[in-house]
Amino acid sequence: MTITNEEGEEDREALTYERQDFWETTSNKQLNFLQHIVSMLKVDGKAAVVLPDNVLFEGGAGEKIRRKLLENCDVHTILRLPTGIFYAQGVKANVVFFDAKPKDGQRHTQGVWFYDLRTNKHFTLKTRTLKLDDLRDFIACYHPDNRHERAANARFRYFAYDDLMARDKASLDIFWLKDDSLDNLDDLPPPEALQQEIIDHLEAALAAFRDVAAGLQRD
Repeated sequence: MTITNEEGEEDREALTYERQDFWETTSNKQLNFLQHIVSMLKVDGKAAVVLPDNVLFEGGAGEKIRRKLLENCDVHTILRLPTGIFYAQGVKANVVFFDAKPKDGQRHTQGVWFYDLRTNKHFTLKTRTLKLDDLRDFIACYHPDNRHERAANARFRYFAYDDLMARDKASLDIFWLKDDSLDNLDDLPPPEALQQEIIDHLEAALAAFRDVAAGLQRD
């Protein structure tokens, strides 16, 4: 907030607003976006939220929010999207599917299905756009008529809750397919994409440090 007095002098002051319906207070807008959506859902309400990768692996508030999300909601599917589809070039995103559940003290996520539409997939916003046909296999795997009757394939895999919680920082940043581009140096992403990816990871780490510092100040 910037305050300007009658003489035109400016004074800046930081504002922090803590929402009582949020699990954690954080400066990460994407984590707040996720918490806001959860707070809006009625019991059994359904959501599909586009989120960048750092929401899946960030420590500090990110880890606490992921654990709460899996406890309080039924997080059943994560679609790993190709680079640059929803965000800037080089930024990787996901669609996280979950259902709101009653606040009854029970853990509501039993496990999460992951679909990898990223590894060895190449799309652009102009010459090779993502089309409905590219999502046909995911839709079939999702099995919208009854998602409890799913079958795994090369790109679709199930991870039990306990296995996810055993991962470092309860990370949901999961991949298992071999990236063929790593064997071909001529097929590496452009330098600007690699640069953006490094920036994204550094910004996520900086946000995590800020959350830890803010927590120490409150204590």
